[in-house]
Amino acid sequence: SQGLAGRSADTVANYRYAAEHAVAKLGAVKLRELTARHVQAALAELSGSLSTRSLRLVHQVIERAIRHAQAADLVSRNVASLVSAPEGRGGRPSRSLTLEQAVALLDAAGGSPLHAYVVLSLLAGLRTEELRSLLWSDVDPDAGTLAVYRSVRASGDTKTPRSRRVLKLPVKAVEALREHRSQQAAARLKAGRLWQDHGLVFASAVGTPLDAHNVRRSFRAITKAAGLGQEWTPRELRHTFVSLLSANAVNLE
Repeated sequence: SQGLAGRSADTVANYRYAAEHAVAKLGAVKLRELTARHVQAALAELSGSLSTRSLRLVHQVIERAIRHAQAADLVSRNVASLVSAPEGRGGRPSRSLTLEQAVALLDAAGGSPLHAYVVLSLLAGLRTEELRSLLWSDVDPDAGTLAVYRSVRASGDTKTPRSRRVLKLPVKAVEALREHRSQQAAARLKAGRLWQDHGLVFASAVGTPLDAHNVRRSFRAITKAAGLGQEWTPRELRHTFVSLLSANAVNLE
């Protein structure tokens, strides 16, 4: 976990996941006996089960670990820097909904706690990780705007000023947010002392952050109700947003 201070829980989990793969393949090899060939062979074995992005992360973790060992005078060179991560397993192709499917999804989401979540994904193009961390303090329903802060840091700070942007929302999104705020106020009263105030727009029944797995499970229920099956994921709503705008000749910028 060295070098990850201040990073979000999701980022730390990703690095831990990569480290577990690295240890599983190389943990039995003594550090001073580790060679570039060992590293290359380990990455090659993992290429059949991990994506290219995950493989690169495993390689980065190995390289970083050896760099710490160098700083402690345990080894003289970093053998991981002598190899490159191979291509990994192909991921599932991104898909997007048609206009008719998107309309059906919005209708099906109407009675769900994720209604505003789906509306903002489809009509404003927000990423699912942005929605799960969205704060009411960054939402202005009266002005019809919200501020989005893309961050991988637990502090909420962004890497660059360009990671911060203010979006003008369509009327349907503003209406959905207002309705959602009223529903959350009712949920807060119902929870009473159990409520944990994190200031989140999208939270659990007691105010805590939403888990990505729970969001996906609830989203599958909506797509099933819309007659779209259960193979869709929340991130594909952003692809749909871009696809539909492009199909209607809206400028990319």
